[in-house]
Order: sequence, then C-alpha cells, then structure tokens
Amino acid sequence: MSINQKVIAACLGSVILSLILVGVVSGTLIRHIIQIVPVIFALITVRRKSIWGVYAALPIFVFWLFIMTLIWLFLLGMASVVRGRFTVVEIILTLLIGVSSILGVVAVIRDRPHIEFKISVSVFVLFSALQVVAMWISFKRPFVNI
Repeated sequence: MSINQKVIAACLGSVILSLILVGVVSGTLIRHIIQIVPVIFALITVRRKSIWGVYAALPIFVFWLFIMTLIWLFLLGMASVVRGRFTVVEIILTLLIGVSSILGVVAVIRDRPHIEFKISVSVFVLFSALQVVAMWISFKRPFVNI
C-alpha cells in the first residue's frame, strides 16, 4: 500500500470515527451509523488495495467536505441551508471531518491509478449515490429520533 493509499485510509477512518462520535454526542448514533456505511465500503476497497479504491474514496471526501462547509457557513451566520444546535465537541468534530476530507482529496489526486475512464467515473458515481442515499435514509422517519 502506497503512502497516499495509507493517507486515504487514515482519512476515511477519521471520518468514520468522527461521525460516530458526533452520533454519540448528539444522541443520533443510529443515524450516523447509517451515514458511514458508504465510507466503510470505500475504506474496505482502499484497504484491499483495489485499483479503483481511490475513485470510491473521492466522492466520500467531497460529500463530507460539502456538508461540513454548509455547517460552517451556518455557524458563521452566512447561510442557513443547515440548521441546528452544535456543541463545542460537534464543532471540533466538523473541523476534523473537514480536514480529513481535504487531506483525503489531496491524497486521491496524488494517487490516481490509471484505469479506464468509464470505470473510474462509474465507481465515482456509484459511491456518490451510495453516500447521498445513506444520508437520505438516515433522515427518514424511523431514524429521526434514534
């Protein structure tokens, strides 16, 4: 496993751990467990040294960086797409998720294996969809207050 793949795996692990901690702190553990399922799948592909693992990790990092940016914009009073109450611990965890996502994107850019364009795009789209669907499911009625 290359240094960049190790960084990607560590960043995915950091996102997983941070989201679990957010779930514990906020009392929404089940919701956050649902949200990390695609992250776990991406981590598995990277750890197995799959040639398309980095293409699975990239949309995960982009998605979580986007969500963290929306949260930060809300906290700074610049946008209200995301609303809620955030404890100091949750804010620190959003920073950790954001930094992990940025470092992960940089590592992905440095370690792009050359595979067929159709395959890389397909993997990117698949993992993007998995992450969006996991987020959507986590906000559905059975999981809202769990």
